Amino acid sequence: MKKIINKPETYVDDMLKGIYAAHPDMVKDTADDLRCYCIAHKKPGKVAIITGGGTGHLPLFLGYVGEGLIDGCGVGGVFQSPSAEQIYNIAKEVEAGAGVLFLYGNYTGDIMNFDMAAEMLEMDDIPVKSITGADDVLSNANPDTRRGVAGIYFMYKAAGAKADQGGTLEEVYEAARKAKEATRTVGFALTPCIIPEIGHPNFTLKDDEMAMGMGIHGEPGVWNGPIRTADELAEECLGYILKDMPVKEGEEVAVLINGLGATSIEEQYILSGSVQKNLENRGIKVARVIVGEYATSMEMMGASISLCRLDDELKSYVNYPHNTPFLCQK
Repeated sequence: MKKIINKPETYVDDMLKGIYAAHPDMVKDTADDLRCYCIAHKKPGKVAIITGGGTGHLPLFLGYVGEGLIDGCGVGGVFQSPSAEQIYNIAKEVEAGAGVLFLYGNYTGDIMNFDMAAEMLEMDDIPVKSITGADDVLSNANPDTRRGVAGIYFMYKAAGAKADQGGTLEEVYEAARKAKEATRTVGFALTPCIIPEIGHPNFTLKDDEMAMGMGIHGEPGVWNGPIRTADELAEECLGYILKDMPVKEGEEVAVLINGLGATSIEEQYILSGSVQKNLENRGIKVARVIVGEYATSMEMMGASISLCRLDDELKSYVNYPHNTPFLCQK
């Protein structure tokens, strides 16, 4: 295992100390817990949006905490959920008089702990609503049980923009729900990753092999086989997405090309070009393309493609400015 760390057991806390030291004007901790990650300055009267999940996916989840996006994040261990108490303490810190929206990935541990935190907030008479991202098409035929992966970006964008504009808790929830229903993702892996506390790869692939549909924790995909070209990957991924969420000729989409941690930006742009060409050949208009790392899996090599089917409302949310230590859009 080759990693720039001190000790495997302090990996998460050492990372957080570095972020807080680098960006004290933007983020802080609360409740004497480094893993209770909050925006440094809350906006009075605004709906507070809180997310959370395991470390190892930067900028997901904590990288979305900032202006125009999210207000707080529960930080779990690598690929582990934050606790209910941490989520509750974050909510108490960033709640600004308009209620709380929990917005997070569709994973069992996260659901359990966010539900417990919601019950604790309700006992304090703080209104709370919850919604999960579930955009990973190949993880399950049932949309309600799909994994939440990179497409949660569009839910953050919609909810964050609506909250920043002064929307009510119900309106912010509905913005997130609309983005959820309009977003689908398909991903693939070329290599495994190494969890520091374990010290060895979490799965194996042959040198000339890739895994279509693999999850961001190494969950199995739909096939392992020879590596495909960028054009072939775009065709197959978009085929899965558009079968599940048809987009008519002439409609607009936003495209998110997401690297999983070790895929060069050059390769991401090659894939992006293949995706745009494929969509244009189908008569689908591309309103915005976002390329980079938005939901990683440690140092896994691979990528995912997300489409968000746009109307005027969702388009305005996608184009809304945001600023965090990791992400900036003017």
